[in-house]
Amino acid sequence: METAWMCNLRQRQVLAFFVLLHVSGAGAELGPYSIEEETERGSFVANLGKDLGVDLAEISSRRARIISQENKEHLQLNPHSGDLLINEKLDREELCGPVEPCVLHFQVLMENPLEVFQAELRVIDINDYSPVFSEREMILRIPENGALGDTFPLNNALDSDVAINNIQTYRLSSNSHFLVVTRNRSDGRKYPELVLEKELDREEEPELRLTLTALDGGAPPRSGTAQVLIEVVDTNDNAPEFQQPTYRVQIPENSPTGSLVLTVSANDLDSGDYGKVLYALSQPSEDISKTLEVNPVTGEIRLRKEVDFETIPSYEVDIKATDGGGLSGKCTLLLKVVDVNDNAPEVMLSALTSPVPENSPDEVVAVFSVKDPDSANNGKMIASIEEDLPFLLKSSGKNFYTLVTKRALDREEREQFNITITVSDLGTPRLTTQHTITVQVSDTNDNAPAFNQTSYTLFVRENNSPALHIGTISATDSDAGSNSHISYSLLPSHDPQLALDSLISINADNGQLFALRALDYEALQAFEFHVGAIDQGSPALSSQALVRVVVLDDNDNAPFVLYPMQNSSAPCTELLPRAAEPGYLVTKVVAVDRDSGQNAWLSFQLLKATEPGLFSVWAHNGEVRTTRLLSERDVPKHRLVLLVKDNGDPPRSASVTLHVLVVDGFSQPYLPLPEVARNPAHDEDALTLYLVIALASVSSLFLLSVLLFVGVRLCRRARSASLSGYSVPEGHIPGHLVDVRGVGTLSQSYQYDVCLMGDSSGTSEFNFLKPVFPSSLDQCSGKEIEENSSLHNSFGFHH
Repeated sequence: METAWMCNLRQRQVLAFFVLLHVSGAGAELGPYSIEEETERGSFVANLGKDLGVDLAEISSRRARIISQENKEHLQLNPHSGDLLINEKLDREELCGPVEPCVLHFQVLMENPLEVFQAELRVIDINDYSPVFSEREMILRIPENGALGDTFPLNNALDSDVAINNIQTYRLSSNSHFLVVTRNRSDGRKYPELVLEKELDREEEPELRLTLTALDGGAPPRSGTAQVLIEVVDTNDNAPEFQQPTYRVQIPENSPTGSLVLTVSANDLDSGDYGKVLYALSQPSEDISKTLEVNPVTGEIRLRKEVDFETIPSYEVDIKATDGGGLSGKCTLLLKVVDVNDNAPEVMLSALTSPVPENSPDEVVAVFSVKDPDSANNGKMIASIEEDLPFLLKSSGKNFYTLVTKRALDREEREQFNITITVSDLGTPRLTTQHTITVQVSDTNDNAPAFNQTSYTLFVRENNSPALHIGTISATDSDAGSNSHISYSLLPSHDPQLALDSLISINADNGQLFALRALDYEALQAFEFHVGAIDQGSPALSSQALVRVVVLDDNDNAPFVLYPMQNSSAPCTELLPRAAEPGYLVTKVVAVDRDSGQNAWLSFQLLKATEPGLFSVWAHNGEVRTTRLLSERDVPKHRLVLLVKDNGDPPRSASVTLHVLVVDGFSQPYLPLPEVARNPAHDEDALTLYLVIALASVSSLFLLSVLLFVGVRLCRRARSASLSGYSVPEGHIPGHLVDVRGVGTLSQSYQYDVCLMGDSSGTSEFNFLKPVFPSSLDQCSGKEIEENSSLHNSFGFHH
C-alpha cells in the first residue's frame, strides 16, 4: 500500500494546471466541484448546462465535451441532460497520494464558436485505509541504567489517507516503565517515541513486551498495531554521537547509481564491543530504502538508483549509529535533489480547426497547452512558429496558446499549411520540442472564370457542313470543387439583325463552338458575339469574351456578265466601221464575281470567232479590239464567244456571245445615252450640231442649206419608220446618215447605241444605255424605261 501511495505521489507531482482560456467571447470559471472518492460510476457531480448558462440544444449543437489532463477520462458529460457524471470510481490515494487538497483539473470545450472553460473537481478523502506498521515487531535494547526521560524513537506507521483521516496519535499498552509520545516531522508525518518514566532493572525484568497502536482521525477511527520488544541490556555508559545532528547535502538529479552522497561518522567513548559502531538507516520509507544505502561499517551513503527531481525533489532520513552494547545515536540527512534540464517541453493539442475557410482573418485554428516538469528556468518555455506563415501565436494564459490566422488566407495561393510549433525551455542547454499540425484551407468562390484570351478570332470557310466544330474557347477558374466548374453560354447579341441562335451553338461543358448551318461569305462576311463563362459557386461569378467569326470566301460563284446581257429578248449588235484601224475598240465586256480576293480576279479569253484573226480580247479588262484592217472579203456579221474565268481553285467561268456588224459609210452612228432619259435640250443640241456641220460644209451656199434642212426632215421620217419595225437593220446603215462634215465620222464626243423593243400591246419604248467614249461602242442594255414626252416630241413618236 505504501508503494502504491508513493507511486501516485510521483504521478501527481508532474501534473500541469490548466488555465481558463477565452476564445470567441468571454468565458467563466466553473466550479469548483467536489465529490467523495470511491463514488460509484455514473454518479451526479453538477449540471454544466446551468453553470454555463446554455440550454441542452446548444450543448448538443456545439459539441460540448470534457477534456481532462493526460487524456484520462475521469468525467463524462451527458449531452441530453447537461449533467457532469463520474466516468469511473476515483481513488484519491491513487490520484493524488499525500497531496491535499486533491484537485483534478479539466476543461469544458464548446465549438462554433470555440470556447474553453476551466474547471476543477476536488476529490474528498474518506477514511478507507488503516494505519500499517512496516514491521510487525520492533526490538529495542535499553541499558538498565538508562536515565529517566530518555527517549527511544520507534518506527512510525503509514496511512494512505490524508488530513484528519491520517494518523493522529500513538498509544502504548499499559506498563509501569514507558509512555509513548507522538512527535511531528517537518513533512507533517507523525512518529512515536518511547520515554523512560521508571528505571529498569534487568534482574527484575530482563525484557518487556508492549503493544504500540496507531490511530487515525476518521469517524469511526481506524488503527494498526505493532509489537515492541524491549530487552534490558547490561550497563553501557556511552551512546554513539554523530559529529553534527543534521547533514544538508545537494546532489544533481540523474546522478549515476552508486554515487557517493555523504559519509557520516559517530564516536563512542566506550571500549570493546561497546565502542564498535554500526550504521543504518533509521525508519526509512519505501522510496528511501530503494534510493539510498549506507555502509554499516564505513558510514558511506550511496545511491541505489538515479534520483529524479520531478518525482521527488528532496529526501529526509535519519541515520542511526548503534554500538555493541545496544546504545544508539542518530543524525538527520536532508538530501536535496538539484534540478537539471532533462525534460523537453511537451505540446498538448486541445482543439484543431481544419479546414479553415479562406478570406477569414483572425480565425482560430488551434488551441494547445505546453508543459515542462523541470523547475525555474528549466521549466520556463517559449513557443513559436515559422515567421513566413500567415499565422500568429497568441498567449491565452499560463502555458496556453491560441493559433489564429494573421490575415485572410487564399486557397488559390496555397491550399495546405504544415505548421511546426516549436517549444523551447530556458534551461542550459535548451531543450526543444516540435509539433507539426496540418491545416487545410477550404475554398470560397472568390475567383471569376478567366478566359485564356480577351477576344477570339475564328476563321470558317463558307459552305461548311452543318454542326461543324469551328473552334473552342476556354476559361479557367482557380477555385476548387463546384466553384471551379464552368458552364459556357452565348450572350444575347446587341445586333437585332443577327440571328445568333440560328448561326452558332456552344457546348456548355467544354466551350466548343459549332456552326449550325452553312455560312455564305457573300451574305455574311463576319459577325461578332460574346460568350459567357459562369461557375457553380454561390454566389456564381462570371466573365465574358468577344468572339469574332470571319467567313472565308470559297470559289462558289461563277463570273456574272453585266454587259452584254445574255438574257435579253433581242440580241445587241456592236457596230464596227469597216475603215477601223487595227486596235480599234469594238466593245468592252463587263463582268463581276461575287467572291472576293483571287476568287474574284477575272480574266478574259476569246474562245470562238467568225474570223479568228480579226479580233483579240485583252485578258485583264475585257476590251475587244481589232487586230488588223478589215477587207472587202471579211463578212459583215461576226459572232464572238468570250470566256470569262476567275482565279479560284478550281476556277469558275462564264461565256458571253457578241454580235459585231461591220458598217460601211460611217464610223460612229448617233445613239442616245444609255440609262439617261432623253430631253428636248439634248435633241436641240444634236440638231444644232447637224446644222453647224452643214453650215460649215456649205457656208457659201444658201441653197445647199435649204436642201440640208430638207434632208434632216427626211432623216427623221426614216428614223420613225425604222423604230416602228422594233429592230436595228442588219444591213448597211441607211444612206440618209451621211457625214456632213466630210471627215467620215460623227463628232468624237459621244456615241450611242439604241435598242428598240416592243410589247404585245403594240406600243413601243425607246431604251438607251450609257455613253461610251470615242473609238468604242457601248452596250445595249435591254432595260426598259418609261416614255418621255420630250423624247417623243423630239422624234415625233406617238402611241
